[in-house]
Amino acid sequence: MRTDSSPGNLPAREHLPAGDAGTPVLDVVIPVYNEEKDLQPCVLRLHEHLKRTFPYAFRITVADNASTDTTPQVAARLESEIPEVRSFRLEQKGRGRALRTVWSASDAPILAYMDVDLSTDLNALLPLVAPLISGHSDLAIGSRLSRSSRVVRGAKREFISRTYNLILRGSLQARFSDAQCGFKAIRRDVAQVLLPLVEDTGWFFDTEMLVLAERAGLRIHEVPVDWVDDPNSTVHIVKTATDDLKGVWRVGRALATGSLALDRLARPFGDDPRDRDLTDVPKGLARQLVGFCVVGALSTLFYLLLYSGFRSFSGSQVANALALLVSAVANTAANRRLTFGVRGRGGAVRHQAQGLVVFGIGLALTSGSLAALNAATTSPSHSTELAVLIAANLAATVLRFLLFRAWVFPDRRDDTPSSSQVVTSHNPASPTYSTAQHHSVAQHAQAGHPPLPQRPTAPQSSYDTYDTAQFRAGEAADRTWGDSTMQLQAVRPHDHDHDPRNAR
Repeated sequence: MRTDSSPGNLPAREHLPAGDAGTPVLDVVIPVYNEEKDLQPCVLRLHEHLKRTFPYAFRITVADNASTDTTPQVAARLESEIPEVRSFRLEQKGRGRALRTVWSASDAPILAYMDVDLSTDLNALLPLVAPLISGHSDLAIGSRLSRSSRVVRGAKREFISRTYNLILRGSLQARFSDAQCGFKAIRRDVAQVLLPLVEDTGWFFDTEMLVLAERAGLRIHEVPVDWVDDPNSTVHIVKTATDDLKGVWRVGRALATGSLALDRLARPFGDDPRDRDLTDVPKGLARQLVGFCVVGALSTLFYLLLYSGFRSFSGSQVANALALLVSAVANTAANRRLTFGVRGRGGAVRHQAQGLVVFGIGLALTSGSLAALNAATTSPSHSTELAVLIAANLAATVLRFLLFRAWVFPDRRDDTPSSSQVVTSHNPASPTYSTAQHHSVAQHAQAGHPPLPQRPTAPQSSYDTYDTAQFRAGEAADRTWGDSTMQLQAVRPHDHDHDPRNAR
C-alpha cells in the first residue's frame, strides 16, 4: 500500500541478533480480569516452559485490567518471586486496551500474548515467534481452524467461531483463518506503527489489528495449535458477538472510504540486494495494467450509457462533452483508489484537477473524431457514432494510462532511503520497564558501535495514562514511542567467521 504523500515507515525485515544478553527478546503478555485462581498456575507453567525450551531471554507481563478481586496481589507476589515476571495494572477494563498499553511500553523486539487459561498447547509458542525472530513474518497467530489443528470444544463455540470467520471473509475479505484465538505475536517495529491505527479496546482488538495488517500487505504467519476449551470461561458470548459485528461495520466503512493511513505500513519487497539493485524496471506495472483495464472497461460502459442519455435531448458534441466529463471524474477517483493504491483524502483535489487535464486531451481526441465523421457523412447513424467514439476512446485510454502513471499518480517509493536498522527513539523523561537488563544508548556507545539514528515516532494522540510501581506506561498510552533504543542487525551466514570467540 502507498500514497503519494507517505513512503512508508517500515524497513525491510531483519533477523534479530543472536546471543544478545541484554533486553529480553520475547515479552509474553497475559491479560487478566478477576483471575485470582488461574493466574498463578498459568504463570508458573508458562515460566517453566520458557525456561526449559526457549533459547532467548524472555519476560512474562501480567496485564491486569481493572480486576476487583485479589488478582493484583497475586500478580505482585509472582513479580517479587520470579525475576522474569512483571505486573501491570490498568484502572479500565478491556483486553485490547491492556495489550496496546503494555505492548507500547515494552522494549522487547517480539511481543506476544496468550489467554490465562492456557487453552493453547505451549509447544506452539516457539513455532509462533520463530518466523518473527528470523524476519520472515510481521505477525503470527495460532489457528484452531487449520486442518492439522486438534481442538476440543463444544458445538456452540465451534459454530460461533466458524460463523464469525465466515463473516470476516465475506465482509472484510480476510484471508487469515482464525481471528479470535488468544495466541498471537507481533514484531515490535510493526506494533509501533500498527497499534495507533487500531481503535478497539475490547475483544475486537485482535480482528481489527489483523485486518489492517493484511490490507497493508504485511505477512501473517499461521500456526496450527492444539486447543482445549475452558468450560469456566467468563466471556459473554452475545455481547462480544454484538461488539464484534459493530467493529466489522466500522472497519469495513473505514476501508471503503480510504480513511485509514495504511500506507504508513509499507515495507520493501525484501532484504535481498537483488531486489534493490534493479533499475529502470517499473514496479507493479502488471497489476496496474489489470486494474486500469477493469476500471477503463467499466468507465467506457458508463460513458456510453451517459452519452446515449444525453444524446436524446442534445447534440452529439454536447452529449459527448457531458458524458466524458462525468465519467472522467469517476474514472480518476476509481483509478486513484483501485489502480494506483492512493488512500485517504490528501491530494484528491489536485488529482482530480490533473485528471481533468487528461480529460481535456481525451475530449479533444473524441470531439475531433466526431467532427471528422460529421465532415465525411452528413447524417451518420447512432451506431456509427458509437463505433467512432469507441475507437477514439481506446486511443485516449492508452494516453490516459501513461499520463496517470507518470504524472498524476507517480510511484515515489524509490525516493525513500532504505535502512537495514530498526531503531526507536528514546525519551528519558518517560521511564519504561525497570529491569536490570536494560540495553541503553550509553552501553551501546561503550561497546564501540556507531551512533544510532533516530526512528520517526508515530503520531501522537490523547490517551489515558496509567502508573504502576514497576514502570509508567503513560508515554505508550499517549501513543508516543519512547522506549529504550535497540539496534536490530541482520545475521548472515558468514558472520561467525569473524567472531573472535571462534578463534582457536
